[in-house]
Amino acid sequence: MRPIDSLVNALSAARVVTDPDVIDSYARDRTFVEPGKPLGVVLATSRDDVVTTMRWASEHRVPVVPRGSGTGLAGGAVAGDGSIVLSLAKMTAIREISPADEIAVVEPGVITADLDRAAREHGLMYAPDPSSYEISTIGGNLATNAGGLRCVKYGVTRDSALGLEVVLADGRVLDTGRRTMKGVTGYDLTGLFVGSEGTLGVITSATVRLRRAPAVPPATFAAEFGSLRDAGAAVAAIMAAGCQPSLMELLDRTTLQAIDDWRNIGLESTTQAMLIGQSDASDGQAVAERMQRICEDNGASFVAVSSTPAEAEELIGIRRLAYGAKERLGACLVEDVCVPRSALPAMISAIEEAAARHDVLIGTVAHAGDGNLHPVFIFDHGTVEPPANVWAAADEVFTTALRLGGTLTGEHGVGTLKRRWLALEAGPVASEVQRGIKAVFDPLDILNPGKAI
Repeated sequence: MRPIDSLVNALSAARVVTDPDVIDSYARDRTFVEPGKPLGVVLATSRDDVVTTMRWASEHRVPVVPRGSGTGLAGGAVAGDGSIVLSLAKMTAIREISPADEIAVVEPGVITADLDRAAREHGLMYAPDPSSYEISTIGGNLATNAGGLRCVKYGVTRDSALGLEVVLADGRVLDTGRRTMKGVTGYDLTGLFVGSEGTLGVITSATVRLRRAPAVPPATFAAEFGSLRDAGAAVAAIMAAGCQPSLMELLDRTTLQAIDDWRNIGLESTTQAMLIGQSDASDGQAVAERMQRICEDNGASFVAVSSTPAEAEELIGIRRLAYGAKERLGACLVEDVCVPRSALPAMISAIEEAAARHDVLIGTVAHAGDGNLHPVFIFDHGTVEPPANVWAAADEVFTTALRLGGTLTGEHGVGTLKRRWLALEAGPVASEVQRGIKAVFDPLDILNPGKAI
């Protein structure tokens, strides 16, 4: 009898997939990383399914790779040989929305945008807003501490996570955090699990913070610039002026050209960068017009300010097309370095120089208001591993980000793709402490081994 047969017996054949072709579709994320050959896939529908899976995995010492909808960009959900993929995508219940307490209790398979839409029926919103919000899950967002377009004002996923229900490696259930806005009892275990990329436990429920939805529709502007540095200078000026945008996104020429080739957005030949900003303040239209003037003072050749919600959504829609447009050009190594806002122009220049020096096509977008850049290194479709010049350019970008006081990842996580640079940022003491934490929660090293640390 195969080891997995006992798991099938414990969960039922409907919960465990062993067909190789179906397994392969669950073994990948949105990176180019080739998966191994998992033993099977568990389609969990409840916490009990997760508990049963982890007890079985602990008994048989089988690696488990937790997974949401597979939209990750760092290889964190790519399965290895002999593992079990544990899919949480069918756990989709929004168990509670409490307008009085401004919280929601949700299962990990809830789509991010669905939670936001449900909250808005009560005059609330779920603030984290990754570009993949229509397909990414809350569980995956928690696992990677996902960011998004509204980070500049509302913070990343950790800033909205109040409490978690987590199944540990041996099948025990741990409740962390609280339902209150404040709480300092004991260590911050909620914060520890958020961003742990499935290496410490499997999140089966989350209590998240909701916020009041804007009283008036947000006002949005899009500004065109003749250089990336001018756009970066405009970002710095907007933030220094205290405008408090709820969104501030930067797109370079390569990205804009890819979008224009795909959707014909009317890109001008002189436009080298576009800055898209938004204010959801009560006087948002006035704030957007103020940001417009700042852009013009910093060299913008053209600025459009929305006058209706439909126009605002059309402008934001350009940003959401960015990754799909670049996927059409080739395989993508997607990175997400983050630097202090004051270092944004220098980091932009370093990316451009690395692209030229190593002859690599790099398309960059940025959550510019918080210094989080996404340089996307594009190479030929069908290439199993990025070519040497791509890795060389990536190495230059990462080391520059660290030299500027930044970090290797602002929101995508380490996964497998950034592990080669991890020691440069963490250092020996932090690395030792993190390995010690991993050993406490997962002494058998069965939870997403080879990822994140």
